[in-house]
Amino acid sequence: MKNKLRSQMKAETPMYLVIFPEGTRYNPDIPKVIADSQAFSMKEGLPVLKHVLTPRIKATHVAIETMQDYLDAVYDVTVAYENTTTQTGQRKEAPSMTEFLCKECPRIHINVERIDIKDIPKEQSFMRRWLHERFEVKDRLLTEFYEATEPENLNKFPGEGHVAKLSLKKTVPPLFILAGVTAGMLCTETGRKVYMNTWIYGTLIGCLWVSIKA
Repeated sequence: MKNKLRSQMKAETPMYLVIFPEGTRYNPDIPKVIADSQAFSMKEGLPVLKHVLTPRIKATHVAIETMQDYLDAVYDVTVAYENTTTQTGQRKEAPSMTEFLCKECPRIHINVERIDIKDIPKEQSFMRRWLHERFEVKDRLLTEFYEATEPENLNKFPGEGHVAKLSLKKTVPPLFILAGVTAGMLCTETGRKVYMNTWIYGTLIGCLWVSIKA
């Protein structure tokens, strides 16, 4: 991992590095994963988290330690979904793309906090504590979002929000272009062959390229 990060730094690649320290998705339908995560917190003497899983430090520490002179900040991103609780207040699994597009989840709420790289502890044990504290903040945000006793605070993050709208002029033209090109190819025998060969061989070449670059 360090070698791959250093190669990106050497190439001066402008990039965002996304890390999920909890390692897997929080899913209320798989209670064993949540229970194991909470048991790990108790074993390590850390506060038990309810709405997020216990973060693990290794990947985060390796990335920040390796790239501390290349990065200027870490962005702590917390995501919550409206209408994803039962009538009894229990959380449900995060919506799929289909469920989101069908408006079973009308809005996604995203809380972002910028943390300057110099404010993050360098030593692994201190960074581990810092990371868990960040997840404690996430847990409080999500607890308020999903369990607020005041109706006006339910399904909201604290503070002033900004609505991000995706205009039709940014989405409809690409849709028609893609649909037109695809339909045009599928209407002829030659087009269908090109389409299938591109799909099959393009996938194989892409996998081979990723393997070589890795």
